[in-house]
Amino acid sequence: MANLYKKDAPFQVYISFKKYLDVLEHIRYNDRLEYRVNYAKSLIDKTTNFRELRDGFQDVSLLEKHEELIRLLLSDLFPTGLTNNEIKAASIPLSNITFNYTERFKNILKDAGKDFEIELRNIDDDEFYVFCCCLILQTYYKRDIKSSLPFYYDIPNRQGIMKHYKITVNADFAEVYPTEDAKIPSEEVVDILLENLDDFKLWKRYFPSESWVLKGFTIISLVDCTSEVALSDLKSSMISIDPENLAPDENLIEIFKSYFDVSDLNFGLMLFNKKDQRLEKLPIYENLFTNHILDFWINTFDDETRKTTFTNLNHNSKPIVVSNIENLDHEIKSLPSFGILRDNNINSFMVIPIVKDNDLLAIMEFTSPVANSFNGLKLKKMEFFSDMILFSLNRFSFEKNYQIEAIIQREYTTIHDSVVWKFRNEAEKYFNASLAKKIYTLKQISFKNLTPLFGFSDIRSSSEKRFNLMLEDLNQQIECLHEIFTLTNSESEKYLLALDIFENELNNEIKADSEQRFQRLLRDEIHPYLQAKLEVKSSSEVKAKIKDYFAQVFTQTDLFYANRKSLDDSITLVNRKLADVLDEAQTQAQQIFPHYYERFKSDGIEHNLYIGRNIAPDLPYHSKVVHKLRYWQLKTICNMEREFQNFRKDLPICLDIASLIFVYNEKVDIRFRMDEKRFDVDGAYNSYYEIIKKRLDKAHVKDSSDRITCPGKITIVYFGMENQREYLDYIGKLQKKEILKNDVEFLRVEDLQGITGLLALRVSLA
Repeated sequence: MANLYKKDAPFQVYISFKKYLDVLEHIRYNDRLEYRVNYAKSLIDKTTNFRELRDGFQDVSLLEKHEELIRLLLSDLFPTGLTNNEIKAASIPLSNITFNYTERFKNILKDAGKDFEIELRNIDDDEFYVFCCCLILQTYYKRDIKSSLPFYYDIPNRQGIMKHYKITVNADFAEVYPTEDAKIPSEEVVDILLENLDDFKLWKRYFPSESWVLKGFTIISLVDCTSEVALSDLKSSMISIDPENLAPDENLIEIFKSYFDVSDLNFGLMLFNKKDQRLEKLPIYENLFTNHILDFWINTFDDETRKTTFTNLNHNSKPIVVSNIENLDHEIKSLPSFGILRDNNINSFMVIPIVKDNDLLAIMEFTSPVANSFNGLKLKKMEFFSDMILFSLNRFSFEKNYQIEAIIQREYTTIHDSVVWKFRNEAEKYFNASLAKKIYTLKQISFKNLTPLFGFSDIRSSSEKRFNLMLEDLNQQIECLHEIFTLTNSESEKYLLALDIFENELNNEIKADSEQRFQRLLRDEIHPYLQAKLEVKSSSEVKAKIKDYFAQVFTQTDLFYANRKSLDDSITLVNRKLADVLDEAQTQAQQIFPHYYERFKSDGIEHNLYIGRNIAPDLPYHSKVVHKLRYWQLKTICNMEREFQNFRKDLPICLDIASLIFVYNEKVDIRFRMDEKRFDVDGAYNSYYEIIKKRLDKAHVKDSSDRITCPGKITIVYFGMENQREYLDYIGKLQKKEILKNDVEFLRVEDLQGITGLLALRVSLA
């Protein structure tokens, strides 16, 4: 391939004027005006001895050799009368090789300096290759492809201000055709390619390097759009302010220089503290922004005058523009504080209050050592991004308050409203100090278009076990009280009667409030009576039994708790062990692709994974990521089951677990809920996913009383046959590793409220 491109491309590139010479041939033989015929003939005759101009060449030095001839040849395309106005040149498509400049273009490049090399803005090697392929589709396949990315040249002027030029390209005199080695993709393949613009390897498979020929030249025209680009960059910078990364902030000054066309410019901003009626510097910008005018202004007035001025600004926020400080009144220049301007070499400035709803938010300043740098026209340009400044300040204020609240919640326990201001002041100081050290601030609290993975390992029949153990505890407590009261005198007869009633109720017709009423009886009557018995003269046997009784009472509930405690301890041990296995496996899963992960402990372990491009936008994301994580999830659930089988014999109470995985193909959104301090599925449409999850726990096999989950087995619930094939493949891999048995069951799930068509696979652990 020719070295006309510095990057890899699908072309063999030849500079050629054939198509334009063909236009001249047409004029020569078809135009009715004799002078045009003679003109075309003379140009064609001049190129007769230089066949390379028609046949094409790759030697860039020939452009300089034939410079004058090329200028004459293209004179119709580059009118002399417009040469000082138009920014125009001939070029090779998508390359930095340009020639035959207009005078204005020559002067722009001259001002940029000898060492400046013109090149396209923000196009990496992969994008360049795909754009070249798109050029083939436009010219050879006649596809109407609208490029979403405009092309720009960034060229500094003589003062060092970066100017931005938008490029328009005329490719009428370029042609593209395949070599013998070229692959000619079908229309169906072209459609697939256009759907995958970011898949560089796919494009290169169908358009290999040097497999096509690009022959001819293009005409580029440049339009100075410095203000528009600078305004766009300015808005982007203000939106993406990140206290952990100062690079965008440093670039902000350069953007202002381009936008205002002032080569020597400084910028400052101070926030207004409404509570204390004073201006405050932003710690993160302390070394970047200047505040000379604001310092001058602050030092000019006493506190009372300054506060009055701030109050007046709320109602009259007219900016101040001084083109040349020498034009200021003598009284102002004689003030001691005026030395601030002199000392900092400020000769022109603008001071702009930022006010919203009659509330002063901040004050900005622009300064320059060059007199007349700022004027009313420059101030007028502020109107185009004033709304963005308000947005940015509001966003900063919101994030500042958010961070302060986070500090309070992290560093302090719940605090009363009457003293919260004290904690807030301390948190604000902490925030400002942290900000100066470039601590990260939260930018986003929601993610969209994620694929969810859900699973649980549920402790089977835990509610039933807890109920039965509660009855055992309460019956033991009643029996123990019976023994005590039978040893006391007739004063305890009423308590014996009440205990008999409760015992009968517990074991025959228990009610929803039986336990609570029993607690109330113990707390209000029986326990005070027994405590009194310990204080007065009683037999040693009675006192011993009372002390033994209170030793078994759980003080928070006044009830016996031994049996339920064994269950709770068992559940805690199971949850802890399963959570440890899951968390440890998560470190491996994050290596597959970063994703949001959460788990919950109740009577078992429930986990959610949310995977998508938005979680890690800088990493390549594709459907295989989901498949890998689904296989990881199944394998991890199996490991949790096997680990449980290893330690279940050591539990105080014998337990079983049943595991389930729910496969959901639709995308969901998640949002961080401040009230619950956790992420949750967002939106009414996405709530369907949550509804299914909640109803699967107790779901049965269709036309059966059996639950779809079963101890010792893994249940996989899904909607379509595509998921069935996918998971059978995963199960086959685990069967080969002797993790699962060869006893796969194919089940249909009963119709749940609003949910039909669910299928399930169930397979046993080996």
